Amino acid sequence: MAKKGNVEEMAFSVTTSLCKTLVALLAACLAAVIAGAEVVTYPAPPEEGLSQDYQVWADGKPVDVYTARVLDPPFAGKQWDFGGPYSFANFDTSGPVSVRIVSKRSLRQTRIRPASAGVALEAVDDHTLVLSLDGPMKISIEPEGKKGPLLLFANPIETGAPGPNDPGVVYFGPGTHKPGAIEIGDNQTLYLAGGSVVKGAVIARGSNIRIRGRGILDGSDYEWRKGPHGVTIGIYGSNVTLCGITIRGSSHWTIVPRGSRNVTIRNVKLCNSRVQNDDGINPCNSQDVLITDCFIRSDDDCVALKGLAFEGENSNVERITVENSILWCDRARIFLLGHESRAEWMRGVTLRNLDIIHFTMTPFLFEPGEDMRLEEVMIDDVRIHGEGQNELIRLRPVVNQYMRKKTPGVIRNIQFKNITLEGSPGAYRIQLVGADAEHDVREVAFENVSILGQPLSAGSANLSLGEHVEGVRFGKPR
Repeated sequence: MAKKGNVEEMAFSVTTSLCKTLVALLAACLAAVIAGAEVVTYPAPPEEGLSQDYQVWADGKPVDVYTARVLDPPFAGKQWDFGGPYSFANFDTSGPVSVRIVSKRSLRQTRIRPASAGVALEAVDDHTLVLSLDGPMKISIEPEGKKGPLLLFANPIETGAPGPNDPGVVYFGPGTHKPGAIEIGDNQTLYLAGGSVVKGAVIARGSNIRIRGRGILDGSDYEWRKGPHGVTIGIYGSNVTLCGITIRGSSHWTIVPRGSRNVTIRNVKLCNSRVQNDDGINPCNSQDVLITDCFIRSDDDCVALKGLAFEGENSNVERITVENSILWCDRARIFLLGHESRAEWMRGVTLRNLDIIHFTMTPFLFEPGEDMRLEEVMIDDVRIHGEGQNELIRLRPVVNQYMRKKTPGVIRNIQFKNITLEGSPGAYRIQLVGADAEHDVREVAFENVSILGQPLSAGSANLSLGEHVEGVRFGKPR
């Protein structure tokens, strides 16, 4: 039989152990609460007309929902149907977040694009959805396809934001601003704070320039081709970073690095398709351009590489990377390489880990002219949502109306790897054809490319290999 002292010691030991366990459990619970995602929202300016289609909450915090127009005059009522005005919303999160969406419209048939985002969706009732996001991401929420979707941009938490009185900072705080033409230069930062709508256009000329924030650069007050700079953001320089902002309603080309070096465009959201010629991002005669973690919706080409002129020591288009992005083009191409190009080289292009969620014309249109050599292009890990379109890929040296020197170009060393198209039946043609023996197409690889579940091969019905084409191969990636 245990002695009284031993029993008391055992009881004390058990009690102490239980207390420690309880404290540990409470500490774990507290740590779980503390570790919950931080969510930051940005109220819209009072004069901004918000969406009547959607209400959004992120972890219970209201998120203001903006609107974007499509097909302003003179394009309204023509042969195109872009699904009408649409909505978009931004917030920041440090981790997983629950998003509640309420609409007057039925949400029962909602699809989330891209499917690769893996968003868990619960239909609470006919007008309420709850989405579980794993963390920062960009998605299109589509109750009726392209008709009035909600583009939802969950950004990473912003860090290191400058203050309004910091040296070298051009600062726009929350609210509506109408500066028109904005010009920044060497060692300057243009900052658009969350909750700001800045109606204007930007020219960045010089080196070590930053354009950043969580605000909106808005071109939708300008008629087609009548913005203050001719482009929404023009970049002429080196070591330029554009990060975090949303651009709405460009009146012409949207982001144009021209004659520039070392340009990074990160986490930028383009809500366009208001007018034609609103190309998303057009690196022209530039080198070492990185486009990453972006969402582009445009009427005209999402990304077009151009060698508009050949001037100076190096005016080629080289080492351009587009990655980790979502692309939607309402009328033209997703990627256009070669038109309006008279540089000697366009090479070292990488297009990887991309989702093409809507397109109309040929998504990959590579048509060099003026003796330009288009070569060393890698397209890897691309997921495409097809809606029955006629064309998918066209590699063809050409002469067109944009060219001064009426000679085609040359295409060399193009690789398509890990490309998947799923969706509705369609032709999805792939065409390779040279112009003549000198301006030909050589060394093109299709590795692990599938269309509607069928691997692409030399015998595929949708593949057309024309004259002056050599070195085409098929198979698995090496």
